[in-house]
Amino acid sequence: MTTNMKSKLFDRTLFNLRSVWQQINILSSDHPALKPDLPDSDIVHLKQQMRDCLESKGGNVSARARAAKLGEAYLGLNDTGRLRFLELLAQDFGVDNQSVKQLAEEISSSDTENLGKLHQKMRNALKPAGLALLTQFNSLPSGVKFLVDMRSDLNRLGERDNPSFKELDKSLKDLLKSWFDVGFLDLVRLSWSTPASVLEKLIHYEAVHKIRSWSDLKNRLQTDRRCFAFFHPRMPDEPIIFVQVALVKDLSGNIQALLDESAPLEDPFEADTAIFYSITNAQSGLAGVGFGDFLIKRVVADLKAELPNIKTFSTLSPIPGLRRWLDSNSETDLLLPSERQTLRKIDEFTTLSETLNKPDWHFNETLVAALKQPLMRLTAEYLVHTKQRNRALDPVANFHLNNGARLERINWLADTSTKGISESAGMMVNYLYKLSDIESNHETYRDNAKTITSNSVLSLLKKTK
Repeated sequence: MTTNMKSKLFDRTLFNLRSVWQQINILSSDHPALKPDLPDSDIVHLKQQMRDCLESKGGNVSARARAAKLGEAYLGLNDTGRLRFLELLAQDFGVDNQSVKQLAEEISSSDTENLGKLHQKMRNALKPAGLALLTQFNSLPSGVKFLVDMRSDLNRLGERDNPSFKELDKSLKDLLKSWFDVGFLDLVRLSWSTPASVLEKLIHYEAVHKIRSWSDLKNRLQTDRRCFAFFHPRMPDEPIIFVQVALVKDLSGNIQALLDESAPLEDPFEADTAIFYSITNAQSGLAGVGFGDFLIKRVVADLKAELPNIKTFSTLSPIPGLRRWLDSNSETDLLLPSERQTLRKIDEFTTLSETLNKPDWHFNETLVAALKQPLMRLTAEYLVHTKQRNRALDPVANFHLNNGARLERINWLADTSTKGISESAGMMVNYLYKLSDIESNHETYRDNAKTITSNSVLSLLKKTK
């Protein structure tokens, strides 16, 4: 989707939301319009507006109107104004630490009879006032989506080390977790007959392999493909997370071949393998609210019921941290002496990092032949042995290994797109979901950080320095 198309989609969504809320907030008390960058002169009005929202005067109708007025005000701000809005919410409507401290002292010196009441007071005191304010948006049309986007703004604009922002983010995350429990989500299969407004969002949100056109999307929704998404009842037109699946024979090892629009259609009832080639979290405001493992397991169950001929469930996954890891280590530490000797004979080779930074290195047959063995070995080293905080350093590897998958196969020059070359040196990997082993693999990885690995990957690690 082009930048212009994305802008139009955002503008249309924003217009619809503000139009609905304007119809609600007509009953709200009058507050002056806020300037887009929220200057100091407007802060005092905004603070009073927030206090008004926390009051219970006028019943539920008035409360909804005040919340709609505040939400409309936020939507009218630019990034500078939204950051100042969030700063006010975090700093002036957070937890009252003095009250918490006083209650802690009362609890420590209280007799057993009064502890129950004091504990309840403490629970109430630990709830920031801003959380009560944010909860009111749940009653508004698209209010849940508004809060998801507000958390996205907070993570995009706020300072990560700011304690008040951290507290606000934690409050928002906990609130959204309670609303987005997987039991509340609906699994929906998307097809070419799905409303265009939803399909347009698939193009917009797709983060793994860019959807280049409507014909590209149509190809991904053909009869030998499947696309599933989780939806929330309060966000019926917004996919939460979606997965794209190809129904093929045997493991796939090249994403360009898998997405080739000119390739003939396959009969899904003759396929034996389901390849999960893209999993996209569509709502950045739901980061940390995990759905991916549930989505994969639900889709596997649905595919098994629909197509009993499918026996193998695997991914074709990128390795987004590979190039960063290669660049962060010295060539002496990475390459074997024999590998360095071979590569230095090639005129086009300078250093490993500089050579891989050339966008067209993979078109040079001599370089490709010389780099294949060392890069395959280094990719295996990175995926199997490189850890951070007792987990795989690569985020995609950590996701699938924690879900109980096995590191099955590393594929050479499997993604030659600009993104694939720059992030993964063209490498991709198959993670195998063998249903009988998922639970034990998950426990082994969780308890020991051990990567369950196939013999074909282990064979790449046999050479030592």
